[in-house]
Amino acid sequence: MPAAHDAESGEIAGVGADLEPGTLLAAYRSGLFPMRLPDGRLAWWSPDPRGVLPLDGLQVSRSLARSRRRSTTTFDVAFADVVLGCADPHRPGAWIDASFVRAYVRLHELGWAHSVEVWDETADGRALVGGLYGVAIGGLFAAESKFHRARDASKVALVALVEQLIATGATLLDVQWTTSHLASLGVVDVTRDEYAARLRHALTVRPSAPFGGAAQ
Repeated sequence: MPAAHDAESGEIAGVGADLEPGTLLAAYRSGLFPMRLPDGRLAWWSPDPRGVLPLDGLQVSRSLARSRRRSTTTFDVAFADVVLGCADPHRPGAWIDASFVRAYVRLHELGWAHSVEVWDETADGRALVGGLYGVAIGGLFAAESKFHRARDASKVALVALVEQLIATGATLLDVQWTTSHLASLGVVDVTRDEYAARLRHALTVRPSAPFGGAAQ
């Protein structure tokens, strides 16, 4: 497994390997995450700068607060459905293939990958309208992808995630790249070296409760 600094001035530290649980966990502990290249090869990425959301810096607008009050949020109730929602080939920029779905479902079964689900309550029951998933190691949560089928649903998932991470003593929420959408929620850029320092600290943290244990 290459190290994040192997990426030098670029974003890719290495190409190849596999999506086995041990490989994925070693990657996250090294500051890397996997995505395929356009030609299908598996690449290990280390962006510089790196997008992170300070847990005390989340910005919740009034409209987002209203959306949250109208929604029901759960943790790890429908992990596979969340990943499949993120993998929907009709979404712009969709890249998650079947091998990624299998890999992260396996990580979830082993207790490392987690999801936040957002539900819309209807007369016929509840419908999954958004969510996100990622990998938790120590005080790190590496967010992988999110989706929404209703306005603000993925943002509602992010708010619930931040509250969960604060409640369990996590210290680092990695979102990979900063976008204008994420910046409006409080995401900031840090250098690769700064991310590495924050990651080293996060990996020493022992959560005060299991993921989802502080769900509201």
